[in-house]
Amino acid sequence: MTGLKPGIRRSLDALSRRKIPAPQVISPELSRDLAHISHESGRQIGLLIARDGAVETVLVGGPRSLYIPDLPKNRAGRKRLRGLRLVHTHLEAEPLTEEDLMDLVFLRLDCIAAVEVDRNGGAVQLDVAHILPSTRRGENGWQLLAPMPCHDPDLDFPALVRSIEDELEGNLAASNWAGKKGQERAILVSVAQGDRESAQMSMAELIELAAASGIEAADTVIQMRRQKNPKYFIGRGKLSEIVLRALQCGVDLLIFDQELNPSQVRAITDTTELRVVDRTQLILDIFAQRAQSREGKIQVEMAQLKYLLPRLGVKDDALSRLTGGIGARGPGETTLEINRRRIKDRIAQLEDSLKNLGKRRTLRRTRRTRKEIPVISIVGYTNAGKSTLLNALTHSSVLAQDKLFATLDPVSRRLRFPKDFEVIITDTVGFIKNLPKDLIDAFAATLEELQEADLLLHIVDIGNPRFEDQIEAVQNTLSQLELDKKPTLMVFNKIDTVDPDFAERKKRKHEGITISAVNPRTLHPLIEAMEERIAGFLQRQAGLAQREDRSTETSPTP
Repeated sequence: MTGLKPGIRRSLDALSRRKIPAPQVISPELSRDLAHISHESGRQIGLLIARDGAVETVLVGGPRSLYIPDLPKNRAGRKRLRGLRLVHTHLEAEPLTEEDLMDLVFLRLDCIAAVEVDRNGGAVQLDVAHILPSTRRGENGWQLLAPMPCHDPDLDFPALVRSIEDELEGNLAASNWAGKKGQERAILVSVAQGDRESAQMSMAELIELAAASGIEAADTVIQMRRQKNPKYFIGRGKLSEIVLRALQCGVDLLIFDQELNPSQVRAITDTTELRVVDRTQLILDIFAQRAQSREGKIQVEMAQLKYLLPRLGVKDDALSRLTGGIGARGPGETTLEINRRRIKDRIAQLEDSLKNLGKRRTLRRTRRTRKEIPVISIVGYTNAGKSTLLNALTHSSVLAQDKLFATLDPVSRRLRFPKDFEVIITDTVGFIKNLPKDLIDAFAATLEELQEADLLLHIVDIGNPRFEDQIEAVQNTLSQLELDKKPTLMVFNKIDTVDPDFAERKKRKHEGITISAVNPRTLHPLIEAMEERIAGFLQRQAGLAQREDRSTETSPTP
């Protein structure tokens, strides 16, 4: 309120003690006084009014704008309106602006109203807008009511709010009827720069990831943009649509298909008051749910902490502590700094634990190498059928489910071929497009198993419409791990779900093998191909050993 005359300040103080009769958005008398004060000060004046008619906050802006401070959290939860309405003045008698309507949606106000002020400081008419409890895609999320004269506004405000919230409750009840009881729901969001078809395929995978984490997709939003918004990642107009859909669907969680930086997460959260999760965090959550072994749990925890560390942004200088002792006087560490130090210490502890577990794993591999047992590792996109194939080849009972990342911990089994030699066959964690780097780093010890492999079986779900992209994603990950030079046999799985001619064409194109892991009769070509590759490897190993023996025998004695 700086720069205001004392008389105007007193008038503003008096506004805070006013109360509006229940049926009205604003009384004619208060509209008149608000317009007069606004005209005298040359500034927009706003009132945040509770449902009982009490003025909770008086806002003073500039000639053409009004700053709304952070409001208290929604008292009725995110499934309801906030319980506040904003009535403010427009000095040039202009109707509600787009910025006003954005505030209506982002703040989930009961309504927003503008008192149009004429050149003489009189209150001319009242413009009112409210949120629509249900909309079709592409429609605005608000309704502008017909302008009303300020001296006689014809609107039963409590009845309007009741009808909006009743419809919101009805929509929520209808949407929850089809879902599992207690299952969390979210809106899935993607901002894509390529073609829409690729964006839709990526969204389909995000829906699967959400389901694997126990989250139901209440709605999906795809925005095609040439450039991502540096602050919100998504356009502000589209973000307002998402906030409205969240209110209509009764959800408070947004999941983005791309990775967000810490400032974007904070900006979206502060603006929408919704929880925000990106693709990386969602995958980490799935890994945390699925990890069973001690090593797997350590790896996941370390990846989560590395992801969290740069995102610690909750500063509270009021929590600084004064410490005693010479040389240690003054403000102590903030909670933020303490949390960072604790996370770094915990990461160091986990890294030490992984090193010790890695030494044991190396010892097991050394024993295996001494026995000269070849190793075949199964790699591939998640849910391509790797565990099912391992079970079929070795008659095992490893957990195999139609879920993304159903198994995380590596599994090794022995496999004896008809030519009377054995191999170790291992099943590793599945890959995925844009696999988080922190996860790759955390699972480095586990993925070292692939370094020792003599043959990689790249399993492909040929029944998935995105299988070409999945092949590329796996090959990119293998390149990251410097495994792209390893002997690899491409195996197209689930051929029972596609046309045989199509499967045959893809087999010839990639020089691979076609199988159905659930049908043992289709596995003979794969077994023969593996046997041939490993037999050739054993012959080369035997030749190398013979040459080393001859070299030792003919070397001169010192």
